[in-house]
Amino acid sequence: MPKVLVTHPRERLHTYFGEQALANLNQVACVQLNPDDHDWSTAELVEAAQGCEVLIAYRQTALDADFFATVPGLLAAVRCAVDIRTIDVAAASREGVLVTRASPGFGPSVAEWVMGVMIDLSRHITAATAAYWQGQSVQPRMGLELRGACVGIIGYGEIGRHVARLAQAFGMRVCVYDPHVTPQDPALQSLSWPELLAQADHVVCLAPATPETENLINAQALSLMKPTAFFINASRGQLLDESALLHALDLGQLAGAALDVGRAADQMPSPDLVRHPRVIATPHVGGLTPQAIAHQALETVVQTTDILQGRMPRGAVNPAHAQRWLDRVMP
Repeated sequence: MPKVLVTHPRERLHTYFGEQALANLNQVACVQLNPDDHDWSTAELVEAAQGCEVLIAYRQTALDADFFATVPGLLAAVRCAVDIRTIDVAAASREGVLVTRASPGFGPSVAEWVMGVMIDLSRHITAATAAYWQGQSVQPRMGLELRGACVGIIGYGEIGRHVARLAQAFGMRVCVYDPHVTPQDPALQSLSWPELLAQADHVVCLAPATPETENLINAQALSLMKPTAFFINASRGQLLDESALLHALDLGQLAGAALDVGRAADQMPSPDLVRHPRVIATPHVGGLTPQAIAHQALETVVQTTDILQGRMPRGAVNPAHAQRWLDRVMP
C-alpha cells in the first residue's frame, strides 16, 4: 500500500483529526504518524517523509522550499485546514508537488462562538463568574439585549453568512462590509467601512487574512467605533493591530473585546490582551467541535484517496503544476 504521513503531533491527533478519519485513511494507505508532542522542524519532516507519496499536514506544519526540494518521492501535500500560508506553494509547484486544502466546514461552529461571546460581553457573564471564583461579592450590573442591537460583519463569507442568520434570529439589525460580495438578502444592509464601524454595537471581524487585510483593525478603525461597542475577532490575528486595541481598551474607547485568535503561536490570542479585564479570550476554539473537525479531516482522507487512485481531488491549489502526480497516473 502507498505510504502516507500524518504530521499532527501525537497529543493533537485525536482532537484535530479523529478516529474515524484515521480508520478511513488506514483503508487506503500505510499510515505513518507523528509520535512526538511537538510540531516537526523541516529536518524532522524531511526525514519522516522519505518514501511517502502523500503528506497530510497539520495546520501548524510549515512546508518550505528546503522541504520540497529534498522529498523526491512526495506526490502531494494535503493541508487538513483552509489556511495554507505556512506552505510554500510556489516551491511545491517548482518541484511538481500537488498542494490541496480543505474546505471551510467550520462556519456553524465559529458563528455559534461569535453569538456566545456577544451575549457574554453584553451580560458580563465571564466577569461575574471570575469574580465568584475568586470569592468576591458580585454586584449586579445592567446588561444589554442583542435584540435591536446592530451587528457589523466584516467579511461576508461562509462564517459571515451563518452569523447573519443567527443574528437575525435574535432580532438584531445586521450590517455587512465586504468589498467583494453584495448580500442578496434584502434584510441585510451593505455599508461602507466608516459607516459600519460607526453604527455597529458589535463589530465582528471575519475577513480573510491577506496582505491587504494586515492590521485592517488599526487605531484609525478603532477610533471610528462607538465607545459602547464591542470588537470580536474570529478570523486571524494578523487582521488586528493589537497594540492599538490594547490602547483603546485602556482609554475606554471601546466597551470590550472577544478574541479567539491572535499573533501568539498557533494563532492564539496574545498574552497582553488576554489579561485585560475588558477582554474575553479563548484558545482558538471557534472551529473546534466534532462536526467541524470531522468535516475537514474526512475531506482530507477523500482528497488523499483521490490522489492515490489517480483522480485530481477537489481543493487542489496548484493542479497545473502537479507534475509528479501526473507522471504517476500517466506514465
